[in-house]
Amino acid sequence: MLERLFRLQAHNTDVRTEVLAGITTFLTMAYILFVNPSILGETGMDKGAVFVATCLAAAIGSSIMGLIANYPIALAPGMGLNAFFTYTVVLHMGHTWQVALGAVFLSACMFFLLSIFRIREWIINSIPLALRSAIAAGIGLFLALIALQKAGIVVPHPATMLTLGDLSQPAPVLAILGFFLIVGLEARRVTGAVLIGILAVTVAGIALGVSHFGGVFSMPPSLAPTFLQLDIKGALDIGLVSVIFAFLFVDLFDNSGTLIAVAKKAGLMRADGYMPKMGRALIADSTAAMGGSLLGTSTTTSYIESAAGVSAGGRTGLTALVVAVLFLLALFLAPLAGSVPAFATAPALFFVAVLMASGLAEIDWDDLTTAAPVLVTALAMPFTYSIADGIAFGFIAWAAIKTLAGRWRELSPALVILAVLFVIKLGFFQ
Repeated sequence: MLERLFRLQAHNTDVRTEVLAGITTFLTMAYILFVNPSILGETGMDKGAVFVATCLAAAIGSSIMGLIANYPIALAPGMGLNAFFTYTVVLHMGHTWQVALGAVFLSACMFFLLSIFRIREWIINSIPLALRSAIAAGIGLFLALIALQKAGIVVPHPATMLTLGDLSQPAPVLAILGFFLIVGLEARRVTGAVLIGILAVTVAGIALGVSHFGGVFSMPPSLAPTFLQLDIKGALDIGLVSVIFAFLFVDLFDNSGTLIAVAKKAGLMRADGYMPKMGRALIADSTAAMGGSLLGTSTTTSYIESAAGVSAGGRTGLTALVVAVLFLLALFLAPLAGSVPAFATAPALFFVAVLMASGLAEIDWDDLTTAAPVLVTALAMPFTYSIADGIAFGFIAWAAIKTLAGRWRELSPALVILAVLFVIKLGFFQ
């Protein structure tokens, strides 16, 4: 049956290799089990329900990817998008988490339609690579600021807005040591480095008496507090248009980049650069995002950590299916997830920020018409506390600077239209 479903021999692999690859991928991305409830819980969502929604969304998304597209790519609620959901849409803009879930659902529906009608390539090709890298880097800087705040390393100040926190307290010190541990283990290529870092800081916090231990195993909490609680009608408000587009663009760019990167590593791309079954993979991703919003979590997307499983030999959807089974088993770890304090998840956030900000290295800094809008995009996200505003400022800056520099021919019609729409939105519908 497995041979018929996943064509193991054709991909030069076997069941044992695929299972080990699935375990490897799961260990590298299992940190989301602790980070996602911690972030979304700040909106007032029930953390236990968010934990269950995270497990189920990851299991459903990974299963669909494995069975429909037969790719060794796992899915789970995406980093950056969960922070945007919480800190921008809910806490900064003042919308309810039900409305935010509605916005996630609508963006996923749009992504699904783009995948069905094959408009994805047109949109991606319309957005310059440098601007896409700037969006990823901006999300990284946004995550870094959130991580520093959650750890107590950076605190508010009435005169300077931000200042250094009290480093004599255990929480910021443990967060700093946790970050050093994660980077060191990752540099040594230790599987599950981020997960080990989170658990190490959690154990240290419990030992020092600065956090509470709630146990390890139990029956899964109730999903009822978040299940089908999305407010689609509220999300259709004109002021949320840019939020829906932000969810869509980030998921679109992040997902496409992840699929291509993992497929290349796995040798699944043709010599001409064509990726077979890309449409199926995108449909799997958008379907998982819709399902996740119904369950009660932010946008579900493909994880670049899947590359770890590919390095371990994963080549088919059986790898993704193993990840799905492990996420289902993780449903019984809710007490452990509830024992992880914010300062233990902060090092993981900052580490992800490092990975995302690395895209700035690909920018042509000698070209001012590229460098300026890139920096505007990247810095606007943490400074405005909004991925949507960062994308808007980036598109506007790119179109305006290229035009004033006499290089308007480099602009695509889609980019110009979006820039004009963002000007209207920022000017009249904030």
